[in-house]
Amino acid sequence: MHLIQSVLMGIVQGLSEFLPISSSAHLVFTSNFYKVFKGLEIVQESNQEIFLDIMLHLGTLIAVLIFFRRDIWKIIKALYFGMKNKKYDNPDFKAGVYIVIGTFVTMLIAYPLNEVAGDLVFNPAVVGLLLIFTGGLLLFSEYLAKKMTDKKEVTLKSSVLMAIAQGFAALPGFSRSGLTIATGLLSGMDRTSAARYSFLLSIPIILGASMLYPLIKLDLNEVLTYNWIAIIVGTIVSAVVGYVCIKYFMKFLSKFSLAVFGYYCLLMGIFAFIFFIGRG
Repeated sequence: MHLIQSVLMGIVQGLSEFLPISSSAHLVFTSNFYKVFKGLEIVQESNQEIFLDIMLHLGTLIAVLIFFRRDIWKIIKALYFGMKNKKYDNPDFKAGVYIVIGTFVTMLIAYPLNEVAGDLVFNPAVVGLLLIFTGGLLLFSEYLAKKMTDKKEVTLKSSVLMAIAQGFAALPGFSRSGLTIATGLLSGMDRTSAARYSFLLSIPIILGASMLYPLIKLDLNEVLTYNWIAIIVGTIVSAVVGYVCIKYFMKFLSKFSLAVFGYYCLLMGIFAFIFFIGRG
């Protein structure tokens, strides 16, 4: 693990975690492009690379927590006082309940896909195909959203559908934000509301993956041998880039459609498929 590699992946993670272009796909592409140009085997598995990927996601989680800190605090207070006073009509209380339910739904979908997702890390051509699907879904959701004039806030139905979409995004190439925001649009939500809920819904899942995986899967003695300077720098880079990306992405969504990201996913997916097919 080199410092340059971790910085590059931190930048890629910070940009692609919140943009609907699949951060996991771009981490797979970046890592495997790096291996190809260094003459390394794509199938060469490294626990250190897996751990770096987790830490980069932790970095972008920190960005979400800082950017949405007021929303998160409002939801926590609404849950506390709602349960205490038995008043459940507060929109923030409902959002908190939906996030809890959505987290369990996501886990039910994502957990069985873990092994497949791990294998796809070393099959970037297939990841490219999944990214093409993401692009198509973004374009399709924008097309239908333009026909919907009555925009709604998040409901239990839309939250469950977004949680299901988030579960399938465990597979690299299926953009988490892309699938969840597109599902929100198809459920009748506006872009900004769908994106806001999408980011809030991601917090428990990213936190669980960042904390539980190292505790359960990794060997402490092996972790101590990792290049921690590279890992820490990459994590900081992903947090800083992620925060800036959220800020300007939310402004972008208030004025423009997701179509540009849909076309990007199509082109990047096609390029990755052609580049990696037959390699590894």
